[in-house]
Amino acid sequence: MRGIGSTHPAYTPIKARVTSRSADGSAGDADYGKIGARYAAYRQPDPRIAARIHAALGAAHTVLNVGAGAGSYEPIDRTVIAVEPSASMRAQRPSHLPPSVDATAERLPFPDRHFDASMATFTVHQWSDLRAGLTEMRRVTRGAVVILTCDPDALDRFWLHEYAPEVTRVEAGRYPPIASIVAALGGRTEVLHVAIPFDCRDGFNEAYYGRPELLLEEGARLACSGWSFVPRSAVERFVETLRRDLSDGTWDARYGRFRRQSEFDGPLRLVVGEASVAERASRGPTG
Repeated sequence: MRGIGSTHPAYTPIKARVTSRSADGSAGDADYGKIGARYAAYRQPDPRIAARIHAALGAAHTVLNVGAGAGSYEPIDRTVIAVEPSASMRAQRPSHLPPSVDATAERLPFPDRHFDASMATFTVHQWSDLRAGLTEMRRVTRGAVVILTCDPDALDRFWLHEYAPEVTRVEAGRYPPIASIVAALGGRTEVLHVAIPFDCRDGFNEAYYGRPELLLEEGARLACSGWSFVPRSAVERFVETLRRDLSDGTWDARYGRFRRQSEFDGPLRLVVGEASVAERASRGPTG
């Protein structure tokens, strides 16, 4: 199957966007106060993916990280200001990173063109208003806006779609089409495929493409917010079926080739938007 995501210009996700924040402060459709207690244990930055992000940031000295979560992928050799609405996520930031600001993407508390570059990783699908959030990032950024996200039309490249189609369908309705991100950023925008390494340290669903046993762990599933939107019965069916198929060799007979792939070209995308000519001109000669 191909193309389970929405590519219509008027992007409308499956789940209604939230307009208020939870008790934890979470501003998206997932409440990380309930599901994010062990997020940082499973969602560690992978150095190979980090290298792609940091290269896209270019020579920026000051960087804004929007929807920063527990701080994954923030460069430590630059001045970074992080924005994260969830108290649970802010509490899991490692001690070597500065505290993050309690704010949302749609209302960034910074002056125009304040940062050399800005970044957002695995977060745009959580925003209540994609265009408003990206417009705000563009407003406060002089140079590149770097977005790490997933292409909803490529989620079915992964065997999980056969075992838990409810999860991939929910995720396809949450992740905005890449074209919507490009349109909202404006200017010159590049979309790059990001290969997922076999031993990826960042535990999003596709990170386990060749290590299916790890998705039997409840903590691994909770670290991927899409699982929180499907019925408990679907999760139990997934665990029972995958455990059985791993035990009797069915999974390896059908998908064992994934164990031999050093990397996987799945749905991971890096969208890099440069400032428009008009915006660059507005900075003046020292911008």
